[in-house]
Amino acid sequence: MVKSTIILAAGQGTRMKSKLYKVLHPVCGKAMVDHVLTQVEKTDMDHVVTVIGHGAEKVRELLGDRTEYAVQKEQLGTGHAVLQSEDILGDKDGITMIVSGDTPLFTAKTFENLFEYHRQKGAAATILTARTDNPFSYGRIVRNDLGVVDKIVEQKDATREEAEITEINTGVYCFDNQKLFKALHQVKNDNAQGEYYLPDVIGIMKAAGEIVAAYEMDDFSESMGVNDRVALSKATKVMQQRINEVHMRNGVTIVDPENTYIDYGIEIGADTVIEPGVQLQGQTKIGSDCVIGAHSKIVDSTIEDRVTVTSSQIEQAIMHHDSNIGPNSHLRPKAEIGEFVHVGNYCEVKNAKLGARTKMGHLSYVGDADVGTDINIGCGVVFVNYDGINKHHTTVGDYSFIGSNANIVAPVKLADHSYVAAGSTITGDVNQYEMGIARGRQVNKEGYFKKLPVYEAALEAEKENQRD
Repeated sequence: MVKSTIILAAGQGTRMKSKLYKVLHPVCGKAMVDHVLTQVEKTDMDHVVTVIGHGAEKVRELLGDRTEYAVQKEQLGTGHAVLQSEDILGDKDGITMIVSGDTPLFTAKTFENLFEYHRQKGAAATILTARTDNPFSYGRIVRNDLGVVDKIVEQKDATREEAEITEINTGVYCFDNQKLFKALHQVKNDNAQGEYYLPDVIGIMKAAGEIVAAYEMDDFSESMGVNDRVALSKATKVMQQRINEVHMRNGVTIVDPENTYIDYGIEIGADTVIEPGVQLQGQTKIGSDCVIGAHSKIVDSTIEDRVTVTSSQIEQAIMHHDSNIGPNSHLRPKAEIGEFVHVGNYCEVKNAKLGARTKMGHLSYVGDADVGTDINIGCGVVFVNYDGINKHHTTVGDYSFIGSNANIVAPVKLADHSYVAAGSTITGDVNQYEMGIARGRQVNKEGYFKKLPVYEAALEAEKENQRD
């Protein structure tokens, strides 16, 4: 049996009020249409066709060769959209599922259940349905006394009795492929919008005496379509809850799931603790036994085992095992933090590697550098890597010491076991066992304090303290 899926992704989505085409809006870091295709791919389809129109090239760019494409040049309704795939699927036998690209919450299991139910019933069409306490705006599934589907009634056409029906049409269907395209050619556009509607196929098949079935799924939330930003936020919340639950069941402690934001597809090892307000985005991977502290943000980065991140931001960087950072520090792209490295508070690392056991305590910047092992970087150290036009590189050898408030002006090399005196501006190489010092010699001027404006203020404070 040939299994095919048609994903409808041609609409612009004017209610989103966005320059970004509707199906490309992300839910937990992944475009809606990508969510749909990802779940479809898990069902082992023989053919997947995505119908594109508005934003066609952007959709192609995103999905690549994971799907075939049909183009709907004019937006003439869902029936017309499906018909655009006839050149690809029209001569195929088997079953075809139709799903919208703006329904990111459907799962592969639901799709598989729909296919199996359709096959068992020997139906020409099977409608995926769900029940909800608030069916307003949804098409209602009207069944006869035997429970057989009689018709789909839209909200505007429903009688008072039909409007009270809680079983709704999710907009997902399975069809006998040959019968689908035959019926599509009979759909008319004699309606207010002048469009060809896919649900009209159901009435055509019923009139022809075909079997029309309906499979009721368990979880209504899966059927949530996204037409505006409000619905987008609701879908994101459902997806986030789903993602967080999977991680927790896999052994991750998420202290406050309602306020933890993890993108789809991120890996997290067991016994890692995620504190409130954390954002994990993109192609991020977190190891085991880590602590990701409150309000940290990690993007496209690798965090190995037993790493502690305290209220810091990490992007396109690597932290090797047993290292730590924060609070309030920043790893920028191409930062690599070695094992057992300590990066303290208010530090920044960019395009630089810190070797094992190196310590960078606070208020320092390292950029465009290779920093060796077992090095101490003092408070207020700045690697001066930019001359106004070009970036330059610094190399620091193992077991070196860089004193507080030093400026390391690239390009420069500090050898193994070298020492930079506090307050120095280093512009030349420092060889092994040498100390680089570049500052004015200290001069103490006797009695000079009394000439300064602070002297009078100090006297007044001293008198005031004596009176107390």
